[in-house]
Amino acid sequence: MPRVINFGAGPSALPDSVLQEAAAGLLDFNGTGIGIAEISHRSKEFTAFLAEVESLIRTQLDVPPTHSILFTQGGGTGQFSAVVLNMLARHRLLHPNLADEDRVLDYVVTGSWSKKAADEARRLGGARVHVAADARLHSKDTKSFDNIPTHDKYKFSLDPALIYYCENETVDGVEFSADPSSAASFPFELLPEGGLLPLVGDYSSSFMSRPIPRLADHAVIYAGAQKNIGPAGLTILIVRKDCLVDVDAAAKLGAAAVPITMAYKTLSDSSSVHNTPSVLPIYIAGLVLRRMKELGGVQYYEQLNKRKADKLYTAIGAGEEKGIFKAKVREGSRSLMNVVFDVLGDDLEAKFIAGAEAKGMKALKGHRSVGGIRISLYNAVTEEQVDAVVAYMNEFIQT
Repeated sequence: MPRVINFGAGPSALPDSVLQEAAAGLLDFNGTGIGIAEISHRSKEFTAFLAEVESLIRTQLDVPPTHSILFTQGGGTGQFSAVVLNMLARHRLLHPNLADEDRVLDYVVTGSWSKKAADEARRLGGARVHVAADARLHSKDTKSFDNIPTHDKYKFSLDPALIYYCENETVDGVEFSADPSSAASFPFELLPEGGLLPLVGDYSSSFMSRPIPRLADHAVIYAGAQKNIGPAGLTILIVRKDCLVDVDAAAKLGAAAVPITMAYKTLSDSSSVHNTPSVLPIYIAGLVLRRMKELGGVQYYEQLNKRKADKLYTAIGAGEEKGIFKAKVREGSRSLMNVVFDVLGDDLEAKFIAGAEAKGMKALKGHRSVGGIRISLYNAVTEEQVDAVVAYMNEFIQT
């Protein structure tokens, strides 16, 4: 059966060549005669491969030596909890006599995932959650996530334990601009001055799709792999070394106990093999990263993804002129990864999806919480595949 075009938001498309190489590796990993899903995670062959994966990320993203690269499980949702616990432990060690009600966690809420992250922080307790900016307040209906707030809409705390933002919102299709002159860029200039910033970036759905602005200023960057570089089951962390704290020492001072597999220092001290890591997803991610390096790394994909998104948004604009499509996100805040729009008219959305599927284009239906259409343009989605969906959209507009 021929492969379809997969526009799914995650788990998402992977390059055919990588899947073919991974299939061979299931039978024989690096000439060991043992399949990758069977080999010991402590074998010299796998640990060497894991070191290569780390190197491929470090060189392509220009990660400084001040930061460690770690591999774990649990996805971005698992990090909603882990990052709070680790950063509160750090803050406790820095300020042992501060009462819990005087500790603050700053959250920038721009979509469904950052809202869930803030909700988890409230559930865990140990500090007050302060919403430094809420995109809904600046939307057309004061309820929707259709924008990135302009810089004058932010108010950060003076000494928060963490400052969280989600770089790309997979559900709502909004994304911070990488252009520092854009009103939709992250307001780095407004962050508290003095000391090392407790800045946390959730890059789950845009990781390795373009360079990360001011990466060295982040305390933690994390990403689930199942968007741009691998299958579900792997989470990648970039952690500044001052955040690799002794969580047990913090617990003795009153911080919440951190589960051992969630403690960043544990992961670092064990080179990410404290327990069995996600061996197969790490292998596939490594194959993707090798291919990325050959093609030109994140700079290559940044330009490619811009071209793909421009073509798609142009098609949506043509549909808006005809009263057929309607973009969900304000211009300037639109995602390069997850393009969302509505198809207007009775039963036309269902017809649009059915027509796309008849042409071998799958997973175009929007997230169940917001509806509409969502076309994800992750790295493995080719420009030719985007041309195909754009041609279908133009055909749909005319008919």
